[in-house]
Amino acid sequence: MMLVTSGAVAFGKQRLRHEILLSQSVRQALHSGQNQLKEMAIPVLEARACAAAGQSGLMALYEAMFTQYSICAAQILVTNLDFHDEQKRRNLNGTLHELLRMNIVPIVNTNDAVVPPAEPNSDLQGVNVISVKDNDSLAARLAVEMKTDLLIVLSDVEGLFDSPPGSDDAKLIDIFYPGDQQSVTFGTKSRVGMGGMEAKVKAALWALQGGTSVVIANGTHPKVSGHVITDIVEGKKVGTFFSEVKPAGPTVEQQGEMARSGGRMLATLEPEQRAEIIHHLADLLTDQRDEILLANKKDLEEAEGRLAAPLLKRLSLSTSKLNSLAIGLRQIAASSQDSVGRVLRRTRIAKNLELEQVAVPIGVLLVIFESRPDCLPQVAALAIASGNGLLLKGGKEATHSNRILHLLAQEALSIHGVKEAIQLVNTREEVEDLCRLDKMIDLIIPRGSSQLVRDIQKAAKGIPVMGHSEGICHMYVDSEASVDKVTRLVRDSKCEYPAACNALETLLIHRDLLRTPLFDQIIDMLRVEQVKIHAGPKFASYLTFSPSEVKSLRTEYGDLELCIEVVDSVQEAIDHIHKYGSSHTDVIVTENEKTAEFFLQHVDSACVFWNASTRFSDGYRFGLGAEVGISTSRIHARGPVGLEGLLTTKWLLRGQDHVVSDFSEHGSLKYLHENLPVPQRNTN
Repeated sequence: MMLVTSGAVAFGKQRLRHEILLSQSVRQALHSGQNQLKEMAIPVLEARACAAAGQSGLMALYEAMFTQYSICAAQILVTNLDFHDEQKRRNLNGTLHELLRMNIVPIVNTNDAVVPPAEPNSDLQGVNVISVKDNDSLAARLAVEMKTDLLIVLSDVEGLFDSPPGSDDAKLIDIFYPGDQQSVTFGTKSRVGMGGMEAKVKAALWALQGGTSVVIANGTHPKVSGHVITDIVEGKKVGTFFSEVKPAGPTVEQQGEMARSGGRMLATLEPEQRAEIIHHLADLLTDQRDEILLANKKDLEEAEGRLAAPLLKRLSLSTSKLNSLAIGLRQIAASSQDSVGRVLRRTRIAKNLELEQVAVPIGVLLVIFESRPDCLPQVAALAIASGNGLLLKGGKEATHSNRILHLLAQEALSIHGVKEAIQLVNTREEVEDLCRLDKMIDLIIPRGSSQLVRDIQKAAKGIPVMGHSEGICHMYVDSEASVDKVTRLVRDSKCEYPAACNALETLLIHRDLLRTPLFDQIIDMLRVEQVKIHAGPKFASYLTFSPSEVKSLRTEYGDLELCIEVVDSVQEAIDHIHKYGSSHTDVIVTENEKTAEFFLQHVDSACVFWNASTRFSDGYRFGLGAEVGISTSRIHARGPVGLEGLLTTKWLLRGQDHVVSDFSEHGSLKYLHENLPVPQRNTN
């Protein structure tokens, strides 16, 4: 690594001003008395003198910083003339290579103590020559001379914007290509140093032409921008990357804009038109079944040996799955008839002043899903029904399946000219980078492992995330449970689809049931189903030879494994759920209605059931048609999130020249605040 730095002139100016103030104050104190100190004028300091005085201080600062990491630094001062003298160029090249060979960091600066003033308009002189008049051009020249892999130009803004940062509609340019200069409006030059962003861009393009990759990024706010240098080296999306190769398709930012505009057009369609799109998509799922299953087969073949069995099961599509999807989509189409634009509340504020609260789309949704291609048409249908734009990011293990399902979604959308409302992100965009698009995305919905959800919740800054990080579902078997019901409920909850987030993970059994025929039946059924049992601490204490003791009572197995623990009462079961559960889905099995109602009212989870399988926690089974996920959040939507959870509201006020001053103490109008009847929903 080489470092090109400024700061010598500023360092020297500070030092010289201090010296001048000190000497003047001493002289004036001797001759004129203390009262004259305030009138001292500091002379204009010559830049070369400042540079000469500041070089040692600047280098001492770098030495102190690098010494903490046991790294040696060396100073090299150059001028523009050094690059025009072939012998000096060779000497410089040799010196730099020798320092780098010894793991010494060269700190390079222009020798401002002797350098002549920069010549105007001499920045670029052909392909092989760049005039060194500031640190940007010096860094570019050195990068090409030394054949460096990467040039990082740090600025006080996030990167290159299409117009001066801070101006209206200024957008960060993630990738800049030669020839794009015409699309950029540059502002004034930097307050310090010689150059501004225009100088940085010219230097970057010159270095790019010389074979060096370039990134311009913000280096001034490490708490905001993070470890900017290591982030860039690791390939994270930071700043503006200069590239000579344009990608074939649109960037994710362009896709976000297309989803936004397409979503707004979608929201303006009549409900019947949105329903027609969803019906068409449902038909395509069955009509194009063979093509979909062929694409899915390719994904399964490529994933064989790389994915665990539960994930392979999630990845797999079948004729029955597609038929179920089509049925669910038609349910969504039916429920979408009265969603967007539905009046929720009407109030007469005053005479001829009426207020309405209506349901509207959230905006642009980003749905990130793993190994679940059947998620794509479900989420697409819900987005269409709710009038939301949609960005989809699927796992690479389902590439072929996702591609054909997205094409079918766009084919359905095109019947009413809103094809671009749903976008599939195919670029190698990291999830962390997508979560930074806070100006384009209004809500993130993760569908996948608990680790994926946690990573997204951590990465999303300024964008709300709807979902659950874990599905630790409990079933409490009460002392008054029915023998006939328990084994059926436990088998269905655990064994029907163990990889699902609503599968049973912990079975709580009342102490009085131990060593009873009911308990034996549960254990025998689990053995037949080949479920591995983990004993909780209390359960293990009752057994002479117990199964392996559980490592953690807060575990989502996602497989044929189950934790069994013993409790003394329904209250202890509730306390256990609150301590170790994930507020997803929890069940009580009992014939005592009073105990059941106590459980239903006191368990603080998104879904709480009585004598029903945990697997009912699902948008399709709830009659929502489908779901975008199950939320354990306490704001906006909770439990299986269907169409209603993808809507927000806005207020419409219709008046006739009404002003607030008319309602003051001495005004002519009074507030009425009368509730008005709301148009009835179509519930068919």
